[in-house]
Amino acid sequence: MSILPGTTGRRRIYLMRHGHVDYFAPNIATIGGVRDISLTLQGREEAKAAALALSAVVLDRVFCSSLPRARQTAEIVVEHQSQAKDVEVEPALSEIHGGRLLDVSNRSELIATMVFHFARASEDGATMLEGGEAFAGAQERAVGVVRRILGESGWRQILIVAHEGINRLILSWAAGTGLLATSAFEQDTGCINVIDFDMVPAEDGSPGPEIARALIKAVNLTPYNFLKHGMNLTSLEAIFTRTATE
Repeated sequence: MSILPGTTGRRRIYLMRHGHVDYFAPNIATIGGVRDISLTLQGREEAKAAALALSAVVLDRVFCSSLPRARQTAEIVVEHQSQAKDVEVEPALSEIHGGRLLDVSNRSELIATMVFHFARASEDGATMLEGGEAFAGAQERAVGVVRRILGESGWRQILIVAHEGINRLILSWAAGTGLLATSAFEQDTGCINVIDFDMVPAEDGSPGPEIARALIKAVNLTPYNFLKHGMNLTSLEAIFTRTATE
């Protein structure tokens, strides 16, 4: 098993959120909904800033969700790597499937509903809005990808490009809190998280290592604005506050 230099069994995952997109763009209906939207110019600049920050890192593999915005972000990062590599698409890393907004009569209620919806993630049976995907199920599929990749040989550090909700779920799991910390992990567009995993031989003798512990080294780093100057709103607040003022 390949490991980080100086360690006995440690591997690193750079977990990134895709760059900025416009969820209210005029062509949303034409392209079939927000799941298929592409990066904006701002989003491409955010991805480029992350790519430059990661350019000194030798990424052994690069993964992304099957949604265009994640794939585009990953491709920009790969363009700035010293060695060419394929972007491996993992559909199970796609964003949590949302449901319907009920009992919302004005924009203020819309903002309040969306801004705090991750706070319910740990409640029994909680879903992403009414009729949406269960948070527990989304976490299971995303963490399943991480576990599988950690069990594979031949790499020491990789990049995964996913989404706000999925990243929150992975970070909450890595923190050892199940779903309880989901709402605490803010994820700005184009941000990078760093998670190390100490891997040890499986106790039952099965092939492949198992996770001994996870170490969250960094959260929500934004290379385009490291000190978050002027970034006073959360990602969701910024999206829906803009909607309310248009």
